[in-house]
Amino acid sequence: MASRARGARAWGGSRLAAIDWAMAETAAALDLPLVAVAEKRQFLRGTAVTLPPNCADVGLRGSPNLEALSLVAPDLILSSNFYSFVEPQLGRIAPVFTQNMFIPTEPALPKALSALETLAIQLDRGEVGHRVRQDFEAAFDALRVRATGFAVRPFVVMTVGDARHVQIYGSDSLYGGALRRIGLTNAWGGDTEFGFNAPVPLSRLIDFPQAHLVIAGALPVTARRAIGQSALWSALPPVRAGRVSYLPDQMPFGGAPSGLRFASHLVTALETA
Repeated sequence: MASRARGARAWGGSRLAAIDWAMAETAAALDLPLVAVAEKRQFLRGTAVTLPPNCADVGLRGSPNLEALSLVAPDLILSSNFYSFVEPQLGRIAPVFTQNMFIPTEPALPKALSALETLAIQLDRGEVGHRVRQDFEAAFDALRVRATGFAVRPFVVMTVGDARHVQIYGSDSLYGGALRRIGLTNAWGGDTEFGFNAPVPLSRLIDFPQAHLVIAGALPVTARRAIGQSALWSALPPVRAGRVSYLPDQMPFGGAPSGLRFASHLVTALETA
């Protein structure tokens, strides 16, 4: 996992700002003080963590409000390769610590778990990072045991765009990594650049008649109505057989907390089906 900190030094401050959501989740999981997060309201819709009440919103992830960021006076800014183009401006406000969790063709979840320790070490809290990671690993292990009886079928993890298109999450996505970590098989065996490059026709689901379909996130009203009226959707073998799980809102570009949240929601949905 690539990582770097501009102005590298032992950090002893107490104010973190996060442009990248995966890094925001990582910091929150370590119980580190976040004073600002980009797109805070949207972040809170799907995250597995909570933020301090006084945590500020500093605008869009791809175009953060630099003035607002300066006003919260962070000691360290958390970012990723997604936002390298704005790093020079961020670096004029505070040192920037970057972790690259999402790299095409490389599994994201192992990097997200490693980031718990890497960030903690950067902040001279290595023992805390190790303990928190072990807690996450233990939680995944427990879910793996619970999921054993469901490993007989492959899974297709997706979101629904409209009546004719779905977005698939492959092996390099956070969800794909979570499936593998709890012993389940991703029916979509290839990479999808974390989900970016996988909007596919609904008709592709015909290729997976034995699969269990997982819709990762609440369906917008229009999308729910569209697939409800879709003859193709209704004719899919998994749909006819009732092998569809609908999960609450998720965060496909989060960190280890979102990976665990997805896995937990999926196993619970399978157990209660």
